[in-house]
Amino acid sequence: MAVVGLGTAGLLVLGVLAMRLWLDVRVLSREVDTAARTLTEACAELAGTVRG
Repeated sequence: MAVVGLGTAGLLVLGVLAMRLWLDVRVLSREVDTAARTLTEACAELAGTVRG
């Protein structure tokens, strides 16, 4: 019985860790997207300044 309890607890811990990882990846992807958009805008602004 103890083995089943330990196995269940282990699976619960793995599930929590997987959720935490998924949330961290979501936040990171939003930050990367924001940075990419900012860089794109800055490049466009610089290109307009050089041509302008």
